[in-house]
Amino acid sequence: SKTFSQPGDLWRHKKTHSGGKLYECKQCRKTFSFSSKLQTHERTHSGEKPYECKQCSKAFSVSSSLRTHERIHSGEKPYECKQCSKAFSVSSSLRIHERIHSGEKPYECKQCRKTFSCSSKLQTHERTHSGEKPYECKQCSKAFSVSSSLRIHERIHSGEKPYECKQCSKAFSVSSSLQIHERIHSGEKPYECKQCKKTFRLSSCLRTHERTHSGEKPYECKQCRKTFTRSYHLRIHERTHSGEKPYECQHCRKTFSRYSTLWKHKRTHSGEKPYECKQCRKAFSCSSYLWSHERTHSGEKPYECKQCRKTFTRSYHLRIHERTHSGEKPYECQHCRKTFSCYSNLWGHKKTHSGEKPYECKQCRKTFSRSSHLQTHERTHSGEKPYECKQCNKTFSQSSHLRTHKRTHSGENV
Repeated sequence: SKTFSQPGDLWRHKKTHSGGKLYECKQCRKTFSFSSKLQTHERTHSGEKPYECKQCSKAFSVSSSLRTHERIHSGEKPYECKQCSKAFSVSSSLRIHERIHSGEKPYECKQCRKTFSCSSKLQTHERTHSGEKPYECKQCSKAFSVSSSLRIHERIHSGEKPYECKQCSKAFSVSSSLQIHERIHSGEKPYECKQCKKTFRLSSCLRTHERTHSGEKPYECKQCRKTFTRSYHLRIHERTHSGEKPYECQHCRKTFSRYSTLWKHKRTHSGEKPYECKQCRKAFSCSSYLWSHERTHSGEKPYECKQCRKTFTRSYHLRIHERTHSGEKPYECQHCRKTFSCYSNLWGHKKTHSGEKPYECKQCRKTFSRSSHLQTHERTHSGEKPYECKQCNKTFSQSSHLRTHKRTHSGENV
């Protein structure tokens, strides 16, 4: 009883009942019910993309794909979820999203019975069984199991970053990276830990955090059997065995095992300190230093040793402290075989062999083997005393001097 305004529309509709497919592709013999669908299909062979975006000149083989793409520029999201009001630029994305509320996962893997909310996720998953990687980069021949991964990879070669933040104009090669970045401005943290109610900007950060409750460390080093909560931490750890330092400073040719360490090191050359404490205006070269510093104001020490209940402002300091209980000293000097509980101590020790003192005071040109020693020395020029006793308000230039002073209040033997 379906009705149509044009006889041609009725004729085409009837073919959906009869199964008639009158239009055949001459190259692959695939058949279609409509000539327009055949024409669209033939473009997969010819590579023709007649529909071009007026803003960025990106071309598409189908007009509907162009219309969807144009919403990236306009920000239009006409499809809204009735349950949570989240909006989407594509109707199919809304349908997939609605399954989060309903819990529906209609697509099942025949090999492992895992279910998925959309067919594309099932197809991608099936490649984990088959090992198939049908999408290959024409420039470097790297292959991918998902076409979207190839498109993102190709931007490494082209330098294209089509997704721009409207607030700060920072651009990204992947839309998901833009979405995550936007949460820095909005403060949104949609992922909540069910045990302690702590919230996170990224689902991956929540999963990693949950392991602090469960104690799960699924990533194991094949050489020493040490386990880690994150695959990234395992990769970095493996470099302590291999000695690999793939990241090199272009200024001084110093190499690093982590890109983040190189990035922080570069600021020792530029003097850049973009992270500022709102309470005392002290500036830092990396965000983690600022967070640790802010705890000197708040007194917060969220990391607790399970054996002696001592608390710390940084998780790294807790890990080093735990080695005083276990006796673990995983870092060994290749010159004299002396071992250390933390890498920074090994790194400082190595300079006793080389005599290297790369940190120079700009005021008096005195040099130091460690950046922390330079920072302490610089306070003799500036007169800065950032460590304050909460009982008598006396200030000190070094944290060790403050600790010694505190014992005069507690009566503990100095």
